[in-house]
Amino acid sequence: MSDRASVEPSTAHLTSTSEQGSFCAARCTCGWRGPARRARSLARDDATGHEAAAGAA
Repeated sequence: MSDRASVEPSTAHLTSTSEQGSFCAARCTCGWRGPARRARSLARDDATGHEAAAGAA
């Protein structure tokens, strides 16, 4: 008997942004990564677009 609980992968697309020097990139729990942007607002727009596209699929 195993003590580990079975874990199903999440189908939700949870995005966040991360800064790398003077660049910011959007990332998702599904593995998607947006392009590096100098403007945080553009990285957030990329994340929003990814969530919308994933929800429509």
